[in-house]
Amino acid sequence: MTSRQEARIIYFILLTFYFLLFSPHPTARAKLYNSQSRNCQAQDVEILTAQLLKDLPSYANRVSQRLRRPNRTFDIYTYVLLAGRPEFAPLTLGPGEYLPSEPAALDETTQVFITTLERQYTDGKPVELQEYHWLFLTKTDGGWRLAMMFSRTGTYPSKQPPTRPRDSSNGVIAQAVRTWLRDCQAGSVRVGFSAN
Repeated sequence: MTSRQEARIIYFILLTFYFLLFSPHPTARAKLYNSQSRNCQAQDVEILTAQLLKDLPSYANRVSQRLRRPNRTFDIYTYVLLAGRPEFAPLTLGPGEYLPSEPAALDETTQVFITTLERQYTDGKPVELQEYHWLFLTKTDGGWRLAMMFSRTGTYPSKQPPTRPRDSSNGVIAQAVRTWLRDCQAGSVRVGFSAN
């Protein structure tokens, strides 16, 4: 046996020993997964939103990258730089708005308002936009879900009033929120524990 083969065997033995000694037992991994998943389900919306906002730019940028078409010669791409400024005071529905037949259905959704700072490059020049998002979250047996979302666009720094609200339930930010909530339920996202 050559010294190279001996070194490989020793390396393999040390690596095996390391994994046996320091990797969590499968039962411990399952407990960690279940506690993170349950924690995400039981999470207060304010704590959940705070963690979501930390991860939202990277999630949104990954969604945006996946949606890009490689054969396009010209396209304007948006990059999410920051997400923040959560607000939780719900808006009341005005006249002419849909009201469900059961008033309890309104109580099942939680309104969350967030802001994102985004950058686009047009003709090689950066343009910064501030997006205002109105999320409707609902808590199910499986955890939190995004029911619908509306967004408004404004310039940054604010020089003009933002655009009218538009349904953005299938937009990049909404897809990023849904992906993050799914990952949270799967235990892939570490979230803070609720005080309850």
